[in-house]
Amino acid sequence: MTLYLASERLALRPFAAADADLLIELDSDPAVMRYLSGGAPTPPEEIRDLVIPGILAGYERWDHALGLFAAHEKDGGAFIGWFCLRPLRDGPREEAELGYRLRRAAWGRGYATEVSRALLAKGFAQLGIRKVWAETMTVNRSSRNVMEKLGMTLVESIPAPDDMRAVEGSEHGGVRYEITKEQWERRQV
Repeated sequence: MTLYLASERLALRPFAAADADLLIELDSDPAVMRYLSGGAPTPPEEIRDLVIPGILAGYERWDHALGLFAAHEKDGGAFIGWFCLRPLRDGPREEAELGYRLRRAAWGRGYATEVSRALLAKGFAQLGIRKVWAETMTVNRSSRNVMEKLGMTLVESIPAPDDMRAVEGSEHGGVRYEITKEQWERRQV
């Protein structure tokens, strides 16, 4: 396993083409997909034909420094989900999105905060990132709590995309949080 990043309890590694079943299982849990698709699973063929190739292309685009990474428990190796630190496809490289999607069994254990802190440190201290942003549904309090624990600031409310109109709470739209390298550095003192 090629290690991308390690936190206290988790190890992140690049995805491989053979990992489609991990994502299919993750995206088939209605609770995991609640604020993304209203609970509908991502079709397996979409994961195999579009999602995995897109993840792999991202590694090439960003010289394997940024992207979406599989997260496994150090103790036992269980797949718990994924984390990403990556720019928009055509966006500036120094502005990256922070994201995560975890299996229900991993919820409430502090993994999202733990790994996100490690990703911010890597991005700001090693990869030349100047700003990190994250978005979620306004009603997704758990995800918003993680962003706030990281020192990210709520910068704007955003409309829910048209394809999310059936998602619970979509009438409240979404929110965008950000943190700059300078804000992050002040929190390290």
